[in-house]
Amino acid sequence: MDSHLKITAGYKEGKSYVKDLYVTLPFRVVSVGQRKNDNKLYQMIMSSSPGILDGDHYHLDITLEKGSSLQLQSQSYQRLFNMKDKALQEMTVSMQDDTSFAYVPHPVVPHEDSNFKSKAKIHIGNNSQIIISEIITCGRKHYGEVFKLKRFQNIMEIYHGDQLIIKDNVLIQPEVIPISSIGNLEEYTHQGTLIFYSTKNDIDKTNLVEMMYKAVEAHHEEMEIGVSAMENNGFVIRALGHGGEIMYNFFLYVQEMLWALE
Repeated sequence: MDSHLKITAGYKEGKSYVKDLYVTLPFRVVSVGQRKNDNKLYQMIMSSSPGILDGDHYHLDITLEKGSSLQLQSQSYQRLFNMKDKALQEMTVSMQDDTSFAYVPHPVVPHEDSNFKSKAKIHIGNNSQIIISEIITCGRKHYGEVFKLKRFQNIMEIYHGDQLIIKDNVLIQPEVIPISSIGNLEEYTHQGTLIFYSTKNDIDKTNLVEMMYKAVEAHHEEMEIGVSAMENNGFVIRALGHGGEIMYNFFLYVQEMLWALE
């Protein structure tokens, strides 16, 4: 199935709002921030499909107009079903100046013989910030599906102007790269990545990284977590663990700390 989701966040009279929205099956988008009074936009992506199926091609196009703030949420875990061929997801995010975008979705669950590739290309404007994450599980562990997928790849690129600032490439292909070997996941079954990047001049990167270290200290018994500061105003959090829900809740906690910085 060739499926499309397009959303444009506008900004008017001090408030962010849905300026334009277009979806095809199986997508649906609903507002979830009605009780918040921060004038930002909160939207949840929902799906009538049980998961991503063989041959699916998802297109997600997100635009933030000048001044707007958009936080996207997911409905549930994203299941990748058994595939004879493959499935693909492409996401483009266009952020104008003075914008904020956050997307911390639920974990991905690759079933046996799934073959999935995800590509995200993000263009960030001046005086803006982005929070985006991904969590990959081993599959349906309680059914004995521990990394029985064919292939999983996620490529993420973040640009400021014409310059590539961040490129992250996660590849899991158990038949080629032994997933439990030294230098890979070893004994862990879940891997997570959260990226924060800001083009704001008043961001105190040192203070932000210290905040993240304190957050890590509060969860270090549940997961192995590392924080890597970028040369510019940003950092990457990597997490390894044995449960998707613990990792997801930790990323939500980090998201809310960063989202409140504005």
